[in-house]
Amino acid sequence: MPGTPSAAPGGAATSTSVATGAPNAGEDGTDPSLAAAPALRFPDGFVWGAATSAYQIEGAAHVDGRGQSVWDTFCRIPGRVRNGETGDVAADHYHRWADDLDLIRELGLKSYRFSVSWPRVVPTGAGPVNRKGLDFYKRLADGLRNRGVTPMVTLYHWDTPQELQDLGGWENRDTAYRFAEYAATVAQALGDVVPNWLTLNEPKTIVQNGYLSGTHAPGKQDPGAAYVVAHHQLLAHGLAVQAMRPHLGTTGRIGPALNLHPCYPADDSPQAQARTVLHDGYENRLYLDPILKGSYPQDVLDDLASYSPIHKYILDGDVQVINSPVELLAVQYYTPLYVTAEGDTVTRYPTTEAFWQQIYPEGMYDILMRIKKDYGDIALTITENGLPTPDTLGRDGRVRDTGRISFLRDHFAEAHRAITDGVNLESYHVWSLMDNFEWAEGYDQRWGLVYVDYATQRRIRKDSADWYSDVIRANGL
Repeated sequence: MPGTPSAAPGGAATSTSVATGAPNAGEDGTDPSLAAAPALRFPDGFVWGAATSAYQIEGAAHVDGRGQSVWDTFCRIPGRVRNGETGDVAADHYHRWADDLDLIRELGLKSYRFSVSWPRVVPTGAGPVNRKGLDFYKRLADGLRNRGVTPMVTLYHWDTPQELQDLGGWENRDTAYRFAEYAATVAQALGDVVPNWLTLNEPKTIVQNGYLSGTHAPGKQDPGAAYVVAHHQLLAHGLAVQAMRPHLGTTGRIGPALNLHPCYPADDSPQAQARTVLHDGYENRLYLDPILKGSYPQDVLDDLASYSPIHKYILDGDVQVINSPVELLAVQYYTPLYVTAEGDTVTRYPTTEAFWQQIYPEGMYDILMRIKKDYGDIALTITENGLPTPDTLGRDGRVRDTGRISFLRDHFAEAHRAITDGVNLESYHVWSLMDNFEWAEGYDQRWGLVYVDYATQRRIRKDSADWYSDVIRANGL
């Protein structure tokens, strides 16, 4: 799950909200607009799924040899996480995984994207492997296969081992090599049952939230270091691709998971147009270009020269490593960005409980078409798309999240439009399977298709889960 998008290059700009809206409506469970949705059938073989991440759902933070992560540390700093909450228990998926996989099967999901906790497998980030941790993910992957669900593994979803952070974390080039070793270990263990692999989840969020705003672990505000971190994460991606290849045979596919924000000028002025191009460079091209084109965007490097030492950290051969061939690109779309002549961002559409998220389904179409235009016909998968809604459990035992249904329907329709116009999109994973620990927001925001009663850990299918099951059965809207 992503955090707040940075407002501008260098993290210095502001975001001005000009529109708000409540995504949920109709406590009677009806939404008149749903009946008007056109019949849209997706291609045969299109895969529907859902996504989670380890720290957000697993819990069991001190069980079976798991090491400490930067998020374990961050959550214990007063004032960093809403209500002082942590992921120590979360949705207790580590102990309830079999029941959760049964729920996945009941929903009809064909793919399930989960992340492996680096400190659960390699507790200190380097050195001995924790067999109990690795065996948990082996059971998870086998359990999915036995239920007819294809596992998709993310190797890094922000839980850097704390002992590596103590040595500099992603500011330290050595972390990239330790990540590649860990990636190879997991690929060797699971390569026979997992066909689709994602290296890093949203490296941009680590840069923007972890090192610019400081709202996520490790909680720094250091623009110079932020883009050194960006480079070392991208290097880690390339090194991991190379290290994993021998363990995946001919069918295993690898790619990154990038949160991409379509950027639009807030007005027609030349200044806003120019600022939007640079903003897009920081938001999208800084990550897409080296991975898929083998070069960093020069306008971003030129702009960084005034405040970041990133140039000193890009060594000979690094970009070639980052450009190691990949078979798929995981796209995570949540919000557009509108850029002013001053380089700030403004809000143009209704927002959700996540103040940074504007509801603009057309942005899904725009970002998918832009990838096709600029980067060719690489296989694409949507690995996150969703929203938080003010979900409550009614007296009838139902959670009537009609706002989520409307949101997903509109975004599915835009994905279908992109496919119709030639985009090679093969699957769609809703964020998220279940309610979970939402990083700095703690447990206040509910993003799941399934309601989690945290007091009892009971799982309750929301109306959106049943609606999504119908979409999967029909392979369309």
